[in-house]
Amino acid sequence: MRRSGSWQSVWDDRILEWIRENDGAGTPKKLKESGLIRVSQAHISRRCGTLAENGLLREIGNGAYVITEEGKAYLDEEYDAEKGVYIDSDYDPAEPSSPAEPETNDV
Repeated sequence: MRRSGSWQSVWDDRILEWIRENDGAGTPKKLKESGLIRVSQAHISRRCGTLAENGLLREIGNGAYVITEEGKAYLDEEYDAEKGVYIDSDYDPAEPSSPAEPETNDV
């Protein structure tokens, strides 16, 4: 299951999926023209900006965005967008992040 951030909207997964499927790059205009997302181009642009602010996309100029490694990992259920961390096999989203306990060598 994808671990979305509280800042994400319903359209963000579709935006990320479309960009990944289109050579990893795209513009809000192309997204709008695709018909996949039925909101305004301005709304798509704002969502892309928010995704970039949170590290899932990166703006490359002229309104174009590329998907980041974190964005790909999020789509592959390997990244927690709320916490901004990669998920390992021992990951428990209910547990707060804390340093590992030091090992003791009792003899």
